[in-house]
Amino acid sequence: MTRRVGYAAGAFDLFHIGHLNILKHAKSQCDHLIAGVVSDEMLELTKGITPVIPLAERLEIVRSIEYVDEAVPETLPDKLDTWRELRFDVFFKGDDWRGTEKGLRLEREFAAVGVEVVYFPYTMTTSSTQLRKALAALAG
Repeated sequence: MTRRVGYAAGAFDLFHIGHLNILKHAKSQCDHLIAGVVSDEMLELTKGITPVIPLAERLEIVRSIEYVDEAVPETLPDKLDTWRELRFDVFFKGDDWRGTEKGLRLEREFAAVGVEVVYFPYTMTTSSTQLRKALAALAG
């Protein structure tokens, strides 16, 4: 029997129910779930944000979630390079990427190496961006 390896990447900063939902749904569709925790440097490079929680602590939090079999730092900007290192069969992403230029490119690149891209509904009620804004407002 072939083991299906899944990969779900995220900052997982200010861990909230949306993060938990993605990991729970991802685990339900694979045998072994690897969570890629985006490094501080990659977050600054790709999103222009500094995480509130340092990488080592975010890794420990994600590693402790029962749905996660393995948590690794994501330090490469190209998801195909990450695939070359980890060799997963399915890549999980929030559906805010579905139909976008980035999402379609990702689907094409992964299809070429036999990786399925599965989208999950974005949790609209909570986001790290909203939490970050709330914290900034509280700090004045």
